[in-house]
Amino acid sequence: MPKIPVMQAVVEILKSEGIDTVFGCPGAAILPLYKAMEQDGSIEHLIVRHEEGATHMADGWSRTTGNVGVAIGTSGPAGTNMITGLYTAQADSVPILCVTGQAAVSKLHQEAFQAVDIVSIAAPVTKWAVQVKEAAQMPWIFREAFRVARSGRPGPVLIDLPIDVQKQEIEWDSSIDEPLPVQKAAPSDARVGRALEMLLAAERPLLLAGGGVILGEASGELLELAELLQVPVQATLMGKGAVDEDHPLYAGMTGIQTSQRYGNASFLESDLVLALGARFGDRHTGDLATYRGDRKFIHVDVEPTQIGKVFGPDLGIVADTKLFLRALLEKARARGPRAKSAWVERCQELKRTLPRREDFDTVPVKAPRVFKEINDFYGPDTYFVTAIGLYQIWSGQHQKSHLPRHYQVCGQAGPLGWEIPAAIGVKKALKTSRPDAEVVGIVGDYSFQFLVEELAVGAQYDVPFVLVMLNNEYLGLIRMAEDHGGYDMKYEVDIHYDTTGSDNVKIMEAYGCSGVRVADPGEIRGALEWARKEADRTSRPVLVEIMIEREGNTANGTSIAAMREYEPLP
Repeated sequence: MPKIPVMQAVVEILKSEGIDTVFGCPGAAILPLYKAMEQDGSIEHLIVRHEEGATHMADGWSRTTGNVGVAIGTSGPAGTNMITGLYTAQADSVPILCVTGQAAVSKLHQEAFQAVDIVSIAAPVTKWAVQVKEAAQMPWIFREAFRVARSGRPGPVLIDLPIDVQKQEIEWDSSIDEPLPVQKAAPSDARVGRALEMLLAAERPLLLAGGGVILGEASGELLELAELLQVPVQATLMGKGAVDEDHPLYAGMTGIQTSQRYGNASFLESDLVLALGARFGDRHTGDLATYRGDRKFIHVDVEPTQIGKVFGPDLGIVADTKLFLRALLEKARARGPRAKSAWVERCQELKRTLPRREDFDTVPVKAPRVFKEINDFYGPDTYFVTAIGLYQIWSGQHQKSHLPRHYQVCGQAGPLGWEIPAAIGVKKALKTSRPDAEVVGIVGDYSFQFLVEELAVGAQYDVPFVLVMLNNEYLGLIRMAEDHGGYDMKYEVDIHYDTTGSDNVKIMEAYGCSGVRVADPGEIRGALEWARKEADRTSRPVLVEIMIEREGNTANGTSIAAMREYEPLP
């Protein structure tokens, strides 16, 4: 067997695992890997300005491709800077691989320069964190890392590479090596049968699509089941896009923040919920007693420990969502299709009669109007990313999604600054399959500046996307929590200064990008049209900054039965 540099083997493994793009920042302790990538030349590398940005780029790349995104950093603070990205990926079940350099093995106990126990630091926010101390183990550890990241509930892995181990040679032959197989959990036939009986016995059932439907590539099976049995479908925030929101059977989103009025209303009238790959997050359920009510729950999840974590379902099924839905469809087809029911008509009536207003034409701009313009302007093939704050909640409430993997949100961790690097990752993921696809980031003025330096990556590597900023010159969500959450204050949340606060258009220009500020709702569509053309012309990020009502609030509550509406209703 040939003897080759171990980092050459690593590069060959990355390629065979489907990796054509990586995001990172070189440093002395990871240079053998960079040398191997330079010599190979077939993996594109984007130099980030902060290692957290690399993890979020890998995250966006992964959410779009379904494959494992890769971020690379050197030793010490490079790894610690990656922790937020690892946590974000773990929370949202996103498979990414972070590779860090490390001091030589003989120096690890001597407090060498930038030597830190990154494996112990990363362990709580990864599926597996490992340091390679024997070069001969390197190929197997990388293969296992990809298998672990993809299997069961997907998630992040970190591999730490001491510099002396990276410099060694091993016996290895790429021609006889391949990815390790990933086993998918098949459902128990008896439990599938019980689920169907419960579903058919219910008078007002709902299908609830969680993020597991998208991760499991099960949207087609879900829609087929809904149409066969005429069962309305809801989505969680992470499941948004699993079903086209314009479909007659789509019944909205339940929750105490990102929700529709008709979604909560139809959920409250339901008598059974079949939850698929959903984790019953607290922003979805609100008050558990109200959420559970007298309805029955069937919970399907690929991760056994998710079942019963929040509350005990009437029936739990450990299975991959696609395999479960295929098995359920096989049994349901044997029973034959069902006619449209009064329950479906009721959900459609609620959808017609319980919207929220979006047609505001006042100045300053009301946020719902922004999303009306976004819905009207962008096509169903557009990819959207958004992070955390009032703008994310407005997006969840008002923005429509039509296709899986086209609406991406850092749902559980909610790190500010996620949007710019995530948008870069999404766009790079589409470089071969859909190079002309539009990518749009919905951002707040505060989150925009958390990782604003990654605009330089978009400019340097000609990565065009549009940022639509809702600027209220506040930490809006925290201001609302302080003002209306029982604290009766607005303390240290106002980031307005001078006449207009930060000049975000000039910030864009400083990075070689472009932008425009809008203050009138009638100007929004024209600005979006300009941004589309400008992104295409410059092949760089473009900003549409919209000055919105400074103290606008999102509908919210502690219970799905007691939401507070701040805006006038239709």
